[in-house]
Amino acid sequence: MTAMAHEPMPTQEELLLESFLALETPEGFKAELIEGEIVVSPTPVGDHQDAIDIITEQMYANSAVRMQQSANSGLVLPRGGRCPKNHIIPDITFAPRELRIFRSAPPWMPCNDIAMVVEVTSSRADIDRITKRHCYARAGIPLYLLVDRECETVTLFSEPAGEDYGDAHRTAFGKPLPLPAPFSFDLETSELS
Repeated sequence: MTAMAHEPMPTQEELLLESFLALETPEGFKAELIEGEIVVSPTPVGDHQDAIDIITEQMYANSAVRMQQSANSGLVLPRGGRCPKNHIIPDITFAPRELRIFRSAPPWMPCNDIAMVVEVTSSRADIDRITKRHCYARAGIPLYLLVDRECETVTLFSEPAGEDYGDAHRTAFGKPLPLPAPFSFDLETSELS
């Protein structure tokens, strides 16, 4: 008698990733897979979008290196444990223009060559303050800029090391925040308040 070959049963993590990738998100929402949880949130509007615009304008006008940005690029980031990789859509992703990493990028792209990601807090602020910060650090993204609307602060996290960033510079809305290379200018935050 011959034993029949069976396909291995997918793991819970594989099923979660498969379900996430097949998800049809309603118009006006975005879905992310963050630390094993599917998070669905509305796309930015109002003050949230205004903060994104303020930062983007300054990056284009003042950066020492020409930048390109995307507000729609999903990033595939490493995850600890056996869970599937994180699939996160930052509010803004910046990369040097000369690299043109967003050109022909797949919907979920690797995080290579990204100079900085930006998050503006919304209704689930701890995801931006803690969870995404750890995801970005683990991926080795050099700079993470957090605009915390509730605390009225802007924080630049740098020097990714394992699960977190080794350095953080925080300033209150209204005070400039120095950005290192490749940006090399002081981010004005007065319009964020």
